[in-house]
Amino acid sequence: MSVPTPAVGGAEGEQLMTRVIWYYFVAGMTQQQIADKLGITRLRANRMIGSARANSLVRIEVRMPLARCVALEEEIRQHYGLQHVTVVPAVDDDQAPQRIVGQAAAALLEPMLVDGKGFGLGWGRTLSSLVRGLAPRRLPNAWTVTLMGSLTRGSGINTFEVSTQFAGLMGMECHYVAAPIYCPSSESRTTLLTHEGLAEAMRRAGEVDVALLSCGDLSTKSLLAQTQIVRQCVPELREAGAVGDILGVFLDADGTPVDHPLNSRVMALPPAELRRIPTSILVSGGINKAPIIKAITKAGYVTHLVTDESVAEAMV
Repeated sequence: MSVPTPAVGGAEGEQLMTRVIWYYFVAGMTQQQIADKLGITRLRANRMIGSARANSLVRIEVRMPLARCVALEEEIRQHYGLQHVTVVPAVDDDQAPQRIVGQAAAALLEPMLVDGKGFGLGWGRTLSSLVRGLAPRRLPNAWTVTLMGSLTRGSGINTFEVSTQFAGLMGMECHYVAAPIYCPSSESRTTLLTHEGLAEAMRRAGEVDVALLSCGDLSTKSLLAQTQIVRQCVPELREAGAVGDILGVFLDADGTPVDHPLNSRVMALPPAELRRIPTSILVSGGINKAPIIKAITKAGYVTHLVTDESVAEAMV
């Protein structure tokens, strides 16, 4: 079945052109992929891209806002009581949401990168993409801290690795919650927190000015859910009502931590403590994460949200 081609002129035509520009320059899609997605000819897509170049509509960012994304931003901001929401168009690619949402979050974060501030970081592909999208600078009086423990092996998106990359890029000192994400028991967690250095890092985690966070669901797409310690608990977590996690803490649909042993063994800043942080930014996309993103925003754990259109539609 063919998709009707939107009108050329007026606001509808401008919105079509903006989508073509965004998918080509930001999402990295080919002209044929764009034509197939939007139900237009490849020639028409080519002409719109050429016109954008000729009229300087595209430099580093698309300067024409997408009306639907802007409307979703405002609707979500008001409904969930957030300070700011950024919604980017959805892309039909499992890896694209992390990259594109991360880039959008980098643009949001840039003006917040002020010397003297404290920054807290979680982990994951999306935050790694965020860091890669930042321009380097020197903030010698600023500092960063990991907001949770780490995996025991490197992956390029591990908490330690993301925070180290961010600190190096900004020229600031970095503090680490030097412990595994999950301790063997709640008692061992308590014992570890008697270590002066670890206790200091956890104290700093609660005192940051800006927290950069991502989240995960319980599907096979989630990095945390695929670790051995969590994978074997997924059926129990689902039974307890969990829809996903933030900082390794598993939440139900209302954003309340579920009753499960993993939550008592996690080495991370508790979600409730996020409410005390002046600016907490949730950076996450992909329709599979819609329930956990909604739960986090519903519970008031974050002040800012950067996500994609598919998640935003599900939230409203």
